[in-house]
Amino acid sequence: MFGRLMPAEGKFFELFIQHADLCVKGAKEMVALMTNFDDLENRVHAIETIEKQADNVTHNTLEMLHKTFITPLDRDDIHQLITRMDDILDLMEDAAQTISLYDIKAITPEAKRLADLCLACTEKVRAGVGLLHNMDNSHDILAICAEIDRLESDADHVMRAAMSKLFRDEPDVRNLIKLKAIYEILETVTDRCEDVANILEGIIVENA
Repeated sequence: MFGRLMPAEGKFFELFIQHADLCVKGAKEMVALMTNFDDLENRVHAIETIEKQADNVTHNTLEMLHKTFITPLDRDDIHQLITRMDDILDLMEDAAQTISLYDIKAITPEAKRLADLCLACTEKVRAGVGLLHNMDNSHDILAICAEIDRLESDADHVMRAAMSKLFRDEPDVRNLIKLKAIYEILETVTDRCEDVANILEGIIVENA
């Protein structure tokens, strides 16, 4: 079926999966960081390393896109999919570095919840990307995309509640600014996952 149309020289689906695996790996490190600050610098370094590995996958994908005459998906879809996935890890790296640079001493339950939702979103992204090689999987992919949308909505609700609590209860203005930045970055991770879901939905519509 659709998967057999992929040219042998264009291993795009394998690269998508490699990148999605790294997104999940980075999100797991973020959850671990949020759970225990005792190993903060090693966790931050781990996320930075994962992000660099993902950059290499993105570079390889774009390089292959330029060299491949016949691609299994629309060229713009390939470009958008891999770059939006790369945004996910860029933001996780931003969150980790911000926690380190701002010298945050303790994380809130709301930030931990947002990190958990980031992980759940990346796991769904990985599941959706893993099915993309065959349009017979279109129904399952669309169901996964709907779940990503739901998780992003959950993250939006968590962030709004967290912001309300922060401005109501946090007496230290500097700490308020620091936590606000973390909340916003983590919620944006789920936004980028939703962007990936939208791209996947568009691919289904074009190719099913």
